[in-house]
Amino acid sequence: MNSVFNTRGRSVFTSSLFGKPFDGGKRMDHGGPQHQQQHPMEQQQQSYHQQHPAMMRLYEVQKEVQCLGPQVCTFSGLQNDRDYKRLERELTRLLLDVDQVDTEGKPELQGARKRAAQEVEGLLRYLEENGTHPSRVAIEDLSNEARQLVDDRVVAPQRSGGVAEINDELVDALQEIILRLTQVKTEGRVPLRKARYRALTRLCAVQDVVEGRTQQQTLSLPLSGETHEAVNRINLVMVKVSVARSQLVALLMGLSGRDSCAHLSRILTEMQVDLDALDVSGNAAIRNYRKQVVEEINGLLKHLDLEGEGDETRRYDLGQNNSIREIEAVRAHISHLREGVLRHCVMGDVSFRPKAELQSLLTHLDQVDTAKNPCIREARRRAVVEVQAIITFLDLREALSRRQPGPSEHPAHRSVWLVLGSLSDLQAQALGFDGKRVDKSYILLEELLTKQLLALDAVDPQGDETTKMARKQAVKFAQNILNYLDMKTDEWEY
Repeated sequence: MNSVFNTRGRSVFTSSLFGKPFDGGKRMDHGGPQHQQQHPMEQQQQSYHQQHPAMMRLYEVQKEVQCLGPQVCTFSGLQNDRDYKRLERELTRLLLDVDQVDTEGKPELQGARKRAAQEVEGLLRYLEENGTHPSRVAIEDLSNEARQLVDDRVVAPQRSGGVAEINDELVDALQEIILRLTQVKTEGRVPLRKARYRALTRLCAVQDVVEGRTQQQTLSLPLSGETHEAVNRINLVMVKVSVARSQLVALLMGLSGRDSCAHLSRILTEMQVDLDALDVSGNAAIRNYRKQVVEEINGLLKHLDLEGEGDETRRYDLGQNNSIREIEAVRAHISHLREGVLRHCVMGDVSFRPKAELQSLLTHLDQVDTAKNPCIREARRRAVVEVQAIITFLDLREALSRRQPGPSEHPAHRSVWLVLGSLSDLQAQALGFDGKRVDKSYILLEELLTKQLLALDAVDPQGDETTKMARKQAVKFAQNILNYLDMKTDEWEY
């Protein structure tokens, strides 16, 4: 097939109506291609075909494909979604229109019609691949699992007039689903990334709302109505806020109609107005009580605004996220420093110690805003681990170069240092490793690291406290190398 799609969802066309990339009409200018230097005979032949009714119809198809292409490439739903059926229906219609174009047996027109059909077929196939992709199904299954959990524990009890079961156990259950969502592979496809990010955004928002409820339950609130005449009114608002919280959770999880979004926003705003109208002057405790309730309402409104923003691709494409860009820039810098460290290590030069620069990268990463997004948080954590791995490698190399054992050194202590020397060489291999877990080099490296752990386990400190401490640190160092190697090869993605 001449029309294919890359992993990021952008179409790549390798043939056109005139033998050039057929790109959905992007180069078409007022119904024809942009002017290029051509042989007069070719120009005359093209001009003839441009005016042919068959070619004019194919130009119209191109324009429609140009409009539908971006929608297909960013669609993140399933086959049973309304937008999926609409896109499928319109593309099928276009394919029928192309098939009905009369080429009068002319090879040039036949080739143009074939390529137009291939482009529409490519869009149809891409739409189906994303709508039925195993990762997309996994995202939906996890979303349904979270939806069922929230419905059983929060929404259903509230609807039946009972009390929502909001506790730490629910928070932990949501967190477990969130972690499983971050592990779903997207292959870099924008529709899959969008679907996963949308599910994560909703679940993180629900988790925030639920966590806010569990924190509030630890406060000594509400206050007694005998304290101040305004307290009873604030207490009533608190009851309404509790109900609104459950309604917000239902909205975020798709358990309520989207038209309820504006209604809930009005209710919360009215609560704010009622609280603002209360006279609590001269009583610091009541004033703080009202402030807490107002802050909780503001938090709910913030999540409600997020829900009402819609499903624009820019919100869910992590590739366009500023925090991810920052982390990627830092990782590129880390890679450059790591190569420099390993290069000087091979030459036996221990003077190259960009430790200050590495520490500044840690500071930079610490300031990256994760917006409580687990994908961004994990990306930052991995970058931090990469920096720390280089720093510990440099520290150990320096310690080995300065080491001057005396004749009275304990034999067991000397054995630990011998293992540390081997671990330093193995860590250099781990830092430079760029393969997969099935590679022989990975398996060999893992075996060698395991052997060093066994060697440390065989060291008998004979009661020497210094040796005990050194062996303990060496074991931790070896385990960190193994963890680092696992992290580099677990094929995690945004």
